[in-house]
Amino acid sequence: MADIQASPSEPEALNDTADDSNHDPHFEPIVSLPEQDIKTLEEDEEELFKMRAKLFRFASENDPPEWKERGTGDIKLLKHRERGTIRLLMRRDKTLKICANHYLTPQMELKPNAGSDRAWVWNTYADYADEAPKPELLAIRFLNAENAQKFKAKFDECKNEVKGRETKDLGKINTADKIAEKLEELSVKEKTVSPVEDKSQTPKKETTNEESKGESKEGSEPEKNETSEENSEEKQ
Repeated sequence: MADIQASPSEPEALNDTADDSNHDPHFEPIVSLPEQDIKTLEEDEEELFKMRAKLFRFASENDPPEWKERGTGDIKLLKHRERGTIRLLMRRDKTLKICANHYLTPQMELKPNAGSDRAWVWNTYADYADEAPKPELLAIRFLNAENAQKFKAKFDECKNEVKGRETKDLGKINTADKIAEKLEELSVKEKTVSPVEDKSQTPKKETTNEESKGESKEGSEPEKNETSEENSEEKQ
């Protein structure tokens, strides 16, 4: 029986396939695009809370109305460093598309969803997730009850902070209004009171030469009449 010998070309073929598998070609891009920094407006805000959750919205426009999933991602509470406003922001995973974006107001209240200890429901009058503001009924569900309680505690804390800031600003406005009213009353009083005129300080009317001559003539005429009357009496 003849021995089977490998042809000398086989190792070369194996080496070729090995080289092809390790080959990593590099192609220069046709158009070079520079990297751009995209601003999300979160640069001017302080992150107060962040936790992963799932968001739902109540689609009242459907027939019948139903809860629709809006996305899964990190829900955040952000405070603006200059204005002091606090907003709720949530983006979807991977796409980072906004699914909730609205300011916290003192009127907002978290309520349990269908008796669940890890879900909350609340109303917002102006949600900007779709750019145009519109009222929404939202629901958020967390992994467990502990995370849900952490969110509620921070939500209520931020809500009370917003309420205190609004009360303080309202007090400043009322104080400014009172000051403006007092200034207006003072200005009205100054206008109604007439100034006291000092006769000694009133400027005297300057007489011209012609006026003085006229006055002297008028003063001399009666004297002439008196002398003429006296002469007539003597003659009689």
